[in-house]
Amino acid sequence: MTPDEYCQDKAVPSGSSLHYSLLPLPDERRRVFIALYAFRREIIQIVDECQEAPIARTKLDWWREELHRLFAGQPQHPVSLALAVRLDRYTLAQERFREMLDGVEMDLHYDAYPSFKELSLYCQRVGSAVSLLGTEILGYEDRRTPQFANNLGMALQLVCILRNVRRDALRGRFYLPEDELERFGVGHADLLRSPTSEPVQALFRFQAERVKMHQQRALQQLPAQDRYAQCSYIILAELAMRLLDEIAADGYRLLEQRIALTPLRKFWIAWRTERRERRAHQRHLAGHDLS
Repeated sequence: MTPDEYCQDKAVPSGSSLHYSLLPLPDERRRVFIALYAFRREIIQIVDECQEAPIARTKLDWWREELHRLFAGQPQHPVSLALAVRLDRYTLAQERFREMLDGVEMDLHYDAYPSFKELSLYCQRVGSAVSLLGTEILGYEDRRTPQFANNLGMALQLVCILRNVRRDALRGRFYLPEDELERFGVGHADLLRSPTSEPVQALFRFQAERVKMHQQRALQQLPAQDRYAQCSYIILAELAMRLLDEIAADGYRLLEQRIALTPLRKFWIAWRTERRERRAHQRHLAGHDLS
């Protein structure tokens, strides 16, 4: 198995949102984009798979050393090998990879987050950092575009937290801010009970509105000339919003079942979004030529 094949298997299972977001990308950008998300997947799985914190820390320390080897031109892991051959073609800051590792390490220190301030830092590290790197891979012209990536990374991570709230609670992890749980009269035990109570539904609705705020802010910050280059992230944003729509239509009953979009619907949304953005890009170029 080649490093690229390893990354494909690790990061892009068939039917995943990331799989459909790759539709607009040429082969080379697709491969390095997948390698980036394979790195993220490798380190996030550490805390999920390791029951004992010392073992998880040891593995994270190994990845910190591997990150140093990667940027020193001496990678060992298949993911690092896939990234290494492309580091000179893209502006991939080592600090962003460190931020992701720092974010994963937060899971070893927090089983609950006191407020959105702490949760926001976590989301910036595990969500925004990878989106900022991905934006460099996809390419952009306007210096405002990284602001789009920062807010979109937050939004996508918050969607993930909301969708997986019961799974994480069963593992003893409570990402929703403690002060917000208290405001809605919800305790940790309530996130393990089914059916979903009205106070918990109200809490989930509040979280969904926060996601929409970050998503809207992100899209407002994306300059027109960079929209098609960033189409993969626009597709991920569309898929996340349609998932939120499904969650809302089901009454935010996330403790009964895990809501998901079908692969066929994901493909349709991705295809339609790419087509819309390509046409808009063509109109933008035509208008620019006329001016």
